[in-house]
Amino acid sequence: MTGSLQGRHALVTGAGRGLGRACALALAREGAEVTVVARTASDLASAVEEAQGGLHGAVADVTDPAAVQRVIAEADARAPLDILVASAGTNRPGPTVDAALEDFDAVMDLNVRATFVAAQAFGRLLLDAARPGRLVLMSSQMGSVGYPGRAVYCASKHAVNGLTKALAVEWAAAGITVNAVAPTFVRTPLTEPMFAEPGFREDVLRRIPAGRIGEPEDVAAAVLYLVSDGAAMVTGHILAVDGGWVAW
Repeated sequence: MTGSLQGRHALVTGAGRGLGRACALALAREGAEVTVVARTASDLASAVEEAQGGLHGAVADVTDPAAVQRVIAEADARAPLDILVASAGTNRPGPTVDAALEDFDAVMDLNVRATFVAAQAFGRLLLDAARPGRLVLMSSQMGSVGYPGRAVYCASKHAVNGLTKALAVEWAAAGITVNAVAPTFVRTPLTEPMFAEPGFREDVLRRIPAGRIGEPEDVAAAVLYLVSDGAAMVTGHILAVDGGWVAW
């Protein structure tokens, strides 16, 4: 696929670290201009340096609708946007009976509300300009199944799946495809502390028929497919990148 995204402009939220960063780097390697958005300037600077061209950093808190509108408008003014990868997300696992409402709000604000705000702003931009585009939301295998200690996260990713399907139906006639990738546990800064918990890694591997933890590059490859010309007829799809977890 080398160079397959030449002339395209993508915006990736949550791009400072983890899955968002891997997706941004993969898009840039395929020739796209990429605007990377994150809250931490040093993370963005590191990503831009690693890419050695093709990335433009934009510091913003994606839970702030005004900030999202600003970075999308500024990116589009620099070069017309036609790809959005909404990758910003978080998790605060623990027993549901002990979950604080502040944790519930934090997870829902970033995983659902911020995703909706970014998708809405991007969709409005494309519809107003009467141009097609590709929208990819970051879901999870937890959008299809349950797991102990992750009730809030599961609820948020089930919501992302529903949003994906609704937007796909609503915007298909305008040439805007809307899909989601749904990874299993992937080795990122967010998950590393989880793997340190006794027995957790073993339980995860027991549930993945492929027998290994996911890597950020696995997810990035799925995103590349969904934004490619080859996926023009794919919309409303939740693409599992889970080594077979949800196939059980």
